[in-house]
Amino acid sequence: MTARSAPFIIRRMANHSRFTSPASPDHRSRWTTVALAVMLSTPGAFASILDSATAAGAFGLYPAPDFRITTGGCTDCPTLRQALWYFRAETIAVPKTGMPVAGWTPGVHVYDDIRQWASTRPANAPIDYPPLVWIAAPEVARHARLSADGRALSMPDGTLPFRPIAKIPLNRSYYDASSVAWFRDRALTVRGTSSPEGFVARTFWPDAWAFGPVAPPARAMPAAGSNAEALRMMMREEPRGGAQSPYHASMLWQRGAMDPALAGKTVLGFMVNGAQGDDDEAHGGHFALVTGRVQDDGSLGDWLVNNFYSLDVESEKGIIAAPLPLDDYLADLNSGQGWYRPTYMLVAVLRDERAAVLVQSALNRVYNQFYRHQLEYYHPSENCASISVDTLRALGWNVPARGPSSRTLAWLGFPYVALKELSLEKATVAFDYMVTDQSRLMPAAALEEIFGSLLTMSRGQATPGQGPLATMLAEDMEGLAFLRFPQFPSSRKFGDAPAVSTWEYEKLIPKDPALRQLVPVPPRPFPAELRDPDLLRHAWRPSDFALVVWSLITVVGLPYAAWRVWKWRRSRRGSPA
Repeated sequence: MTARSAPFIIRRMANHSRFTSPASPDHRSRWTTVALAVMLSTPGAFASILDSATAAGAFGLYPAPDFRITTGGCTDCPTLRQALWYFRAETIAVPKTGMPVAGWTPGVHVYDDIRQWASTRPANAPIDYPPLVWIAAPEVARHARLSADGRALSMPDGTLPFRPIAKIPLNRSYYDASSVAWFRDRALTVRGTSSPEGFVARTFWPDAWAFGPVAPPARAMPAAGSNAEALRMMMREEPRGGAQSPYHASMLWQRGAMDPALAGKTVLGFMVNGAQGDDDEAHGGHFALVTGRVQDDGSLGDWLVNNFYSLDVESEKGIIAAPLPLDDYLADLNSGQGWYRPTYMLVAVLRDERAAVLVQSALNRVYNQFYRHQLEYYHPSENCASISVDTLRALGWNVPARGPSSRTLAWLGFPYVALKELSLEKATVAFDYMVTDQSRLMPAAALEEIFGSLLTMSRGQATPGQGPLATMLAEDMEGLAFLRFPQFPSSRKFGDAPAVSTWEYEKLIPKDPALRQLVPVPPRPFPAELRDPDLLRHAWRPSDFALVVWSLITVVGLPYAAWRVWKWRRSRRGSPA
């Protein structure tokens, strides 16, 4: 990056926030309310050939029958009221009575809560249940085939008419003829809602996308200067980051005595979604932590993805932050990341479930604090990557830091952006982007650092200074796999591998503002009546200090400097001071 282009990236970072978008009506409520009304008024319309989403199977590490299906409008759920408010028009699964639901500590910052909770928790304590799982639809069609015309689903026990759920108005592309052509040749698991007229599909998941029941083929890592570079090469070895390539699963490392039969093994996954092809705010990708078990048939659609996303905007895709099944996370017709870009996942295969149980239980506590707004999403430093990495670090895994993009550029660029954009808000956002550790800012950088750390652990010992989680992983990890998921064909442009640094991100954005593709989204204000009295003030961000320093320089320093110059010039002319 040249000195001339430096202000350009700062301005880009300043304009990356989605919090300033204009308001618009709730774009989800209409179609969701209709779907829920159909579900509640016509239960079991096709019960003979459909399964309830909680009748069998799992949500990650949890047996699905431990949950019941409801909506955020329920009045007897063991779920905090703030979480229910966000899902008032959505289908969710909540733990049944008697299940140990995760809590939180009032009046404590989120990661202090995690550290304190983890320090007193026995190593083999049972798992805590999440406040909810966003399942999106109440019924599942298994081993289904799409008819040639795309209007029916055929299953072993019968055939039913089908249609996809409606497109969210703000969603700029959708399922089309290319989608039908791609899915109709594959066995599918489809989530949806039955009605008297047929089945309204919410997700399509290819059954062939599997992990197990035996270990996938081993592959050698590319020759590279570092582990991070090797992983980057694997993400970019296919055109467009594998967006149009076949699904891929391979073993990168396995302990010598590892049993190739993986069924029943616990997994801890680290997922990054790539760059979108039609959104210049999304070249950095998205990050999530995943927990689950290898199933007897190798299916992985029920692994649980812990997705953090801004609660304070109405996503154009209908995304709401929540734990949700992998097939929903990637394949939901509106919000599924697989419709927007390719995806990559590192999968640590564990001989004991304790590390995954610890991570999932901790994330459940984070969700409680997130819904309460003790933790608020902030793109530069409290985003999908930073929330996940900070949770891992609070549990005792010191994921290596990569350092900020440029502290010098941040400080020098603060007044430039403020004057150029006539906005202190944009200047502070740009400053925070530039000083945030890249392993907390860029999802691909986070994945690379995690990958290197896991390979270090593969020798069986955590590095000095590591805590409980790192020790568990070092002792329990038996294998490390790499998975790549292509993008589903639709009317959307294909994506690519994610940018790994702010400098690479900057190069992907058109220099002409008229050519930049941005998706404005309306805000979703958090109701004042849902704010608990114990919420703490948020700690100062780095930009708050920059604002104070530059304000002092502007208000005090510049006048003082001008006065000193004036005195010096008068003295040079021989005038009295």
